[in-house]
Amino acid sequence: MRLSDLAELVRAPAALSVPGDVIAGAATAGRPLGARTFGVIGSSVCLYWAGMALNDYADAAVDSVERPGRPVPSGRVPRRTALAVAGTLTAAGLGLAAAAGGRRSVGVALPLAGLVWAYDLKLKSTPAGGFAMAGARVLDVLAGAVVAAGGTQPVGRVLRRAAVPAGLVGVHTGTLMALSRYEVGGAPARVPSATLAVSAVTALAAGAVPVSGGASRGAARGCSASAAPSGLVAQFPAPLKGVAGAVTSKRLRAAVALGGALAYLGTYGAAQVRAMREPSGENVGRAVGAGIMGLMPLQAALTARGGAPGVAAALGVIHPLARRLARRISPT
Repeated sequence: MRLSDLAELVRAPAALSVPGDVIAGAATAGRPLGARTFGVIGSSVCLYWAGMALNDYADAAVDSVERPGRPVPSGRVPRRTALAVAGTLTAAGLGLAAAAGGRRSVGVALPLAGLVWAYDLKLKSTPAGGFAMAGARVLDVLAGAVVAAGGTQPVGRVLRRAAVPAGLVGVHTGTLMALSRYEVGGAPARVPSATLAVSAVTALAAGAVPVSGGASRGAARGCSASAAPSGLVAQFPAPLKGVAGAVTSKRLRAAVALGGALAYLGTYGAAQVRAMREPSGENVGRAVGAGIMGLMPLQAALTARGGAPGVAAALGVIHPLARRLARRISPT
């Protein structure tokens, strides 16, 4: 068994779609790149990979007919090894969550792991399957918010602040699950049409920067901003400098959020348009792959919306790299 076979088993490049969930949640708490956040990113990546390995363990019989080239049905990875990989990665994910954020992070990672295992072993072929996967992505975002806030804020307040980005990521995942049911045999045209409409609304919501964001609060307190004020405003008292900086910060956040939302539609939306025009299994599968990779510009938009445009721009840079890697190892 080669390392490349294991990488294909867990769909390694697709894990690049995971860190942005956590970062988007952490941005709502004001600490998008804290040390604890990286620990939770590692936890979520392990749980994602565990789900992929467990998926191939559970679907071995179906894949032998529909996807015989996958590592398990092709014999390159024994089925029991796939199960062992899933169990090991799940344990690693829970351990990293405990190390990063203690009981609070484990309180999110445990139900996340439960959803992953329940989906692969039981719920996948039921109407609850899509909700389980959407719920897992929602928990990814909330995990970032919880660990970034630490113990300094009540959990209820943290979860409320992260509700919008978590909800939008969940809605996006729901569209992926709706399409993924038709990857083999093709879909009725109404399915990609409906998911495209939902994606357009998601992009619109993600690209809208709230008026009551962190920059506005900073201006109200008269805080100085990272961007230098103009020469005219520099002559005025500190509170007015704070207002100028807040306006600049708000514009930057809006620009990056809009760019992320447009990139999201340009990748995932365009693939759904092709699937709508010709809803073959191949086109639907490509739309699903585009949607997995398209999470990154969506996450960038949500991170900018949360007040971290610089981090959001970095997420946007990762997207083209992930798309190149996805050409070598399929994310689906």
